[in-house]
Amino acid sequence: MNKDQAKGTLKNVTGKLQTEAGKLVGNTDMQTKGLKKQVAGLAQKGLGDAKEIVKDAKEAVKSAAKSS
Repeated sequence: MNKDQAKGTLKNVTGKLQTEAGKLVGNTDMQTKGLKKQVAGLAQKGLGDAKEIVKDAKEAVKSAAKSS
């Protein structure tokens, strides 16, 4: 897990908590901010996932080249 994956997951969870807190107290502004955090977190996690895929592919190519 890289930094973007960890930070994205944390933002997503924080956003979910903020959204639910906003629902409990009836604060739509808080709900909206929570949803924005969730979207930002999912985007950041997606970026981290993409970085991991590229890193893994790069390592596989290096390994295959050494085996040849």
